[in-house]
Amino acid sequence: MASDLSNSRRAWSVLIVSTLAFPVCFRVWMMFGVIGIPIKKMLGLNATEFGLLTAMPVLTGSLIRVPLGIWTDKFGGRIVMATLMAITVPAIWLMSYATVYWHFLVIGMFVGLAGGSFSVGTPYVARWFPRSRQGTAMGVYGAGNSGAAVNKFVAPVLLVAFGWTMVPQVYAVIMLGTLALFWMFSYSDPAHLVPSKVTFVDQLKALKDPKVLKYCQFYSIVFGGYVALSLWMVQYYVGEYGLDIRTAALLAACFSLPGGVLRAIGGILSDKYGAHSVTWWVMWVSWICLFLLSYPQTDFTVLTVNGPATFHIGLNIYAFTALMGVLGVAFAFGKASVFKYISDDYSHNIGAISGIVGLAGGLGGFVLPILFGALMDLTGIRSSAFMLMYGVVWVSLIWMYWTEVRRAQVMGSHTASALA
Repeated sequence: MASDLSNSRRAWSVLIVSTLAFPVCFRVWMMFGVIGIPIKKMLGLNATEFGLLTAMPVLTGSLIRVPLGIWTDKFGGRIVMATLMAITVPAIWLMSYATVYWHFLVIGMFVGLAGGSFSVGTPYVARWFPRSRQGTAMGVYGAGNSGAAVNKFVAPVLLVAFGWTMVPQVYAVIMLGTLALFWMFSYSDPAHLVPSKVTFVDQLKALKDPKVLKYCQFYSIVFGGYVALSLWMVQYYVGEYGLDIRTAALLAACFSLPGGVLRAIGGILSDKYGAHSVTWWVMWVSWICLFLLSYPQTDFTVLTVNGPATFHIGLNIYAFTALMGVLGVAFAFGKASVFKYISDDYSHNIGAISGIVGLAGGLGGFVLPILFGALMDLTGIRSSAFMLMYGVVWVSLIWMYWTEVRRAQVMGSHTASALA
């Protein structure tokens, strides 16, 4: 009894301190979403170059996810997470001394290692809880995505008051303090480690399973799209609606905040209704929102019996922000439901599979901002970013229909058993 109580306390301590550490890492990972705007002006970057600038940290944070997930299985989440945070501190500080474009790209790659924290924390916290509560635990931890929203509150204030160079310096100090806090209140359990006889190749054999590819596709939308839009929205508001950076960041947080915080609710819903049901409705809600967001500001003239009549169609700032908020909620639920799939299907290999799926999501977050910029340079239409994502969601809906919906209930208590 005493042992069970001690394990329960340790489990909650691990969950709490890990959930505090993750948003700090995510805030660092999303730093260019705000400070990239004055850097863009300083360096005279076009939209494609700006997209590459914001996406560079996402690249390394994505590529490192698979090895981090495997190392977490082998060495334990506590040591891997602490090492990861310690390595990023010098790179974050050095960002304030960058002066030319390649400086930002190179240092951004090292700063981006912080984004790999998700593949460490997810299996780390999940293994402290029974399978019936793993969706909730991973959802609570994943709420650390809200660091993207916190970045939009903190970074603009520091930027306006002291200049953009103060942002990475403050973030480096916060990361160092968080590292100390994490180490003091986290724990290790040898029972959570993958047996030493399991090799690197053994852990990657799950890639032969087509379900893994499908989960990668889903996550490239709900997480990759979330990351990409979190990086893109501040400058979108500035360019589309002529707002100053503080107001733009505040409104952009209406997408980033629910997209992170409500992930915990997505985990609860996934435990209750099953990963399939939640993901299916997430995709439909995302499809509707992106369809409406895709329509550019349009003026058209109709020849009537009384002469030419001009009409305007386009989302005003209030409708746009409301739709982004709904999209953020959908993405939050979807991020949790995809990892519920993983905990159900790969309970003994969560680290490796979460790393693979996280890699796909992160690569989506890397590629999408670059494509957003390229499309805007090519077409001159800002909403082309949403047009692209609309098409990607179509792919997931079709894929999900043919592999799951045709043979399972969409809602109800029998969904999970139908998919088993």
